[in-house]
Amino acid sequence: MKTSWRAASLVATAASVLALTTACGQDNATTPASAAQNVGATAAAGDYNSGATPGTGTGTVAGNGYGADGNQSSSSPSPATPAGKLTVAANPDLGKVLTDGSGLTLYRFDKDTANPPKSNCAGDCATTWPPVPADDATAGAGIDKALLGEVTRADGSKQLTIAGWPAYRYVKDVNSGDVNGQGVGGKWYALAPNGKKASLSSLPGLSVRKDPKLGEVVVDRNGMTVYRFLKDKAWPKSVSNCTGACLEKWPAVAPVKSDDTKGVQKKGLMGFTRPDGTKQMTVNCWPIYTFSGDKAPGDTNGQGVGGTWYAVSPDGKPVGAPGK
Repeated sequence: MKTSWRAASLVATAASVLALTTACGQDNATTPASAAQNVGATAAAGDYNSGATPGTGTGTVAGNGYGADGNQSSSSPSPATPAGKLTVAANPDLGKVLTDGSGLTLYRFDKDTANPPKSNCAGDCATTWPPVPADDATAGAGIDKALLGEVTRADGSKQLTIAGWPAYRYVKDVNSGDVNGQGVGGKWYALAPNGKKASLSSLPGLSVRKDPKLGEVVVDRNGMTVYRFLKDKAWPKSVSNCTGACLEKWPAVAPVKSDDTKGVQKKGLMGFTRPDGTKQMTVNCWPIYTFSGDKAPGDTNGQGVGGTWYAVSPDGKPVGAPGK
């Protein structure tokens, strides 16, 4: 593609979180969500119910961390379907969503980078999330053609980028308008026409939602319910005991700035550094997560899973946990 994308200039904002308590040993400053990744990781068997939705006894585990089925082979992806004329579709839950010429939703991957553009999805990942070719992509109504660009993949092929973000389809999207890839693994999100994650609302990094059954619970910037793991620790310092496969089901919430929150207790609201060097957010010093089994804002499928996972109240307590 001849069209080059226009990189939005990065505005560095240095913000430190005022630590109202230092007892939990948190970092004094959190990293903006745009500079951190949700880490993907693992608890012992039974701690997260193998990804089953409570009450159903069924569920699939993202065996390779990319949302691919566990039996996914490492064979090369099928020849890519041309992107064609990109369009903007209206989704009742996500707002404006970018689609290809066939009406299939386009996605972005949190482990990729936009500046510079780089794809970190190959092998099994690229089989489940086929890269969108850049060759014939054109901008339809409502799309700034200057945001369309391309990145050269390891195999030499050219992949479409939107505002620098490599674009993908999802193999489980069959019909026009499907958004089955939204939120998979806590790393895959439908693309908005401007290259950002599609979202109806412009929520703060953390805010509070009134759930009809659970009462007030904390949600992330995508409106997804936030959870606590009872096997974690908050004192004398924050410790996450969810690593490996556990993090694939319960993605850690990346740090957000204190002033990018609403309704959440400020005390102990800060980030900490995990053993692998990544950052994770806490509420009242307790590490927080989302659940890969929640598919849409307002879902609380992670509530009570394994008797160890519970939604988080604005003061950091586990909602509905026995004895808490």
